Amino acid sequence: MARELAVTFDYRCPFARNAHEAIVAALREGADLDIRFLPFSLDQAHTEEGETPVWERDPSEWGTGVTPLLYGITVRDHFPEHFFDFHIGTFAARFDKGLKLGHEETVRDVVTEIGLDVDAVAEEVWSGRPLKTLVAEHSEAVDRYSVFGVPTFIEGDDAVFIRFMERGRVDDLERALGLLEWTRLNEFKRTTLPR
Repeated sequence: MARELAVTFDYRCPFARNAHEAIVAALREGADLDIRFLPFSLDQAHTEEGETPVWERDPSEWGTGVTPLLYGITVRDHFPEHFFDFHIGTFAARFDKGLKLGHEETVRDVVTEIGLDVDAVAEEVWSGRPLKTLVAEHSEAVDRYSVFGVPTFIEGDDAVFIRFMERGRVDDLERALGLLEWTRLNEFKRTTLPR
């Protein structure tokens, strides 16, 4: 039986990119994993207590992260056979091309590049359903697992924030997954990185 995990993402985080490229590569190579890709809003995570939640604001005040998450949720839930391409393509738009994800055209271009009908995807994005999903999934991650950032790996009742320093390394992913069950280790953080 496949190992079941959830992993948080926000398309603006380079460490999420590193982890998710490794996850997608592992899955494409046939890894026996059942991964749930869990959107997590860094905009909301950085909202001060007492401020209006990001998703209750007008879309013009969302910042740069919510719209791409809504597109990611839509592709994940309604066009799952295209999700890996969208997921990797959106990270690439941000980090390889240096594009601003807060501009909806950037994310629409990724949708077009992977061969989906951009208007059909956008119609679902703005239906309100993906926003409800984002609120529910982000809130559950915070309330149930104390998630504070991306990428956080969730397995059973355990959640672990992990930063991979290199992109797409399946071997790094395999090594980290081997440590998830070691619950006596709470924090292991290098003070400097040899480079």
